[in-house]
Amino acid sequence: MLSQSYLLQKLISIPLILIALVGHELGHGLMSSKLGDPTPKNSGRLTINPMAHLDPIGTILMFLTGFGWAKPVMINPNYYKNSKWGTALVSLAGPLSNLLMAVLVMFLYAIIVKICILLGFYNQTVIMWAQTIVIMFASYNLSLMIFNFIPIPPLDGSKILGALLPDETYYRMLNYERYYTLILFGVIFLLSRLGVFGRLISGGVSFFLGGIVNLINMIF
Repeated sequence: MLSQSYLLQKLISIPLILIALVGHELGHGLMSSKLGDPTPKNSGRLTINPMAHLDPIGTILMFLTGFGWAKPVMINPNYYKNSKWGTALVSLAGPLSNLLMAVLVMFLYAIIVKICILLGFYNQTVIMWAQTIVIMFASYNLSLMIFNFIPIPPLDGSKILGALLPDETYYRMLNYERYYTLILFGVIFLLSRLGVFGRLISGGVSFFLGGIVNLINMIF
């Protein structure tokens, strides 16, 4: 029988995951717009409305496994001064948006806790629940960031890596992107069956969480 605490955490995870997914795609859209591409705005993707961004399968996987994806933002690299490097910057903006959200929420939590202690408003139960929510939100963002950095199309990491490849190799990779998607799912399935994939994602999340905590401790 599921505990009330577990069910409550699952309920709380819903808005946290939605924010992480929306922030990721919004990062892509804003960067593409910054580079002169009107496509994200014209297609209604420069919004915080989750319904404009969510992919059903990717969202369900995010809830079940801690990693997933949203509906890709449509972009037109022809508007960029350099289509290959512009695409790489747009791809990088999504994962970095997740990292930024993770860092900001943990810093905000640390600041609020310090203020509460100074003002004498410290409540152990409230602080612990707030800490749980903050760690959940940061972990979802970091999971999304790490997953999307995998250098297999159609994930962001492939576009970032592609900017370093010769043009001929890069465009050939784009032409076969739909086949790489099948390879991606195959790799995920195989590593998941071996119990490796989850450990890789959780290990990466722990590494970045530890780094953020160390940074906060250095500052405060």
